[in-house]
Amino acid sequence: MKYLAFLSVALGAAVALAAPNNRKRAACTSAVNIPQSQNPFSGRTLHANSYYGDRVRAAAQNMTDSSLQAAALKVANVGSFLWLDTMSTIPTFESYLQETTCDEIFGVVIYDLPGRDCAAKASNGELAVGQLSTYKSQYIDPIVQIIKRNPNIAIAALIEPDSLPNLVTNSNLTTCQQSAAGYRDGVVYALQQLNLPNVAMYIDAGHGGWLGWDANLQPGAQELAKAYKNAGSPASVHGIATNVAGWNAWIKNPGEFENTADGQYDKCQDEQRYVTIFGAALQTAGMPNHAIVDTGRNAWGDWCNVNGAGFGVRPTSSTGTSLADAFVWVKPGGESDGTSNTSATRYDSFCGKSDAYKPAPEAGQWNQAYFEMLLKNAVPQF
Repeated sequence: MKYLAFLSVALGAAVALAAPNNRKRAACTSAVNIPQSQNPFSGRTLHANSYYGDRVRAAAQNMTDSSLQAAALKVANVGSFLWLDTMSTIPTFESYLQETTCDEIFGVVIYDLPGRDCAAKASNGELAVGQLSTYKSQYIDPIVQIIKRNPNIAIAALIEPDSLPNLVTNSNLTTCQQSAAGYRDGVVYALQQLNLPNVAMYIDAGHGGWLGWDANLQPGAQELAKAYKNAGSPASVHGIATNVAGWNAWIKNPGEFENTADGQYDKCQDEQRYVTIFGAALQTAGMPNHAIVDTGRNAWGDWCNVNGAGFGVRPTSSTGTSLADAFVWVKPGGESDGTSNTSATRYDSFCGKSDAYKPAPEAGQWNQAYFEMLLKNAVPQF
């Protein structure tokens, strides 16, 4: 992501989930319990859900280069998070969840707050401001019921990307002012209801180029800690998620603008420094401060479909930093961040910038050419 103090990240919302194949596997023979003191990814592999895997395998069939096709098929086996970004995705959730084996952890993104993505247009959601009761009863509650029916499966739940960070840096926008109460109440409700023994929750915390600025560190930590405390300090909250659908490097020294005049005001110019510095602020604010970091895509530019990007570090719990529980793939590489069609209702000007890949379909729709670019530019290569 581009390092701007007041930049909101617009995430590519996943398209409605198709029904999965019948791939139910052997879960654990007893109920899973993930203590807050334990790294949930230690001894577990992030599950490669078949929703993304099937999209990748279909993309591979459209390739004529056999070596590129072989590399694509390897991507299909990389663990990634499943996005529940509309109520319509919930009916298929359980079937995907039940693919998970006992040595895996299933990653799921909770992402459907009323007035979603208040500072950008590309991934505006289905629920309008004021529809908090619908969010609770028709979105969160059905998800919780599914998880309760599957206590033998370990789950990592990423809570509402962009929501609380937007309230820290974009409170001047009318849309974010209108969404604020629903965001705060909705996140608290999600934390309370998903506080289950087999669930490890991570609240979205933007990235080092967003809340990592000196002026945003303390307010950001306080905003997240307030949600955690207002939810009753749930034992299933392990910390934060960073760089979700982002582009920042885990380690980059010096950072992209570290040696410029503005560089002195952001000491978090890579995600390793952000996890460490923001983690300390979280601890002071009274919230668990471990992190998962999205390393699925690497590039440098603004947030939308960055040209020249490549797949990044594969999911692993070997991060070399005690506060970083795991590197994970959250954003499904190949799904668009937003459309480049200037006449579209959800067109965002960032998707038309010079560093954005074009043409690009609506957020969440598959972009074959972009997927192939990610594959060719992958570091490490497949």
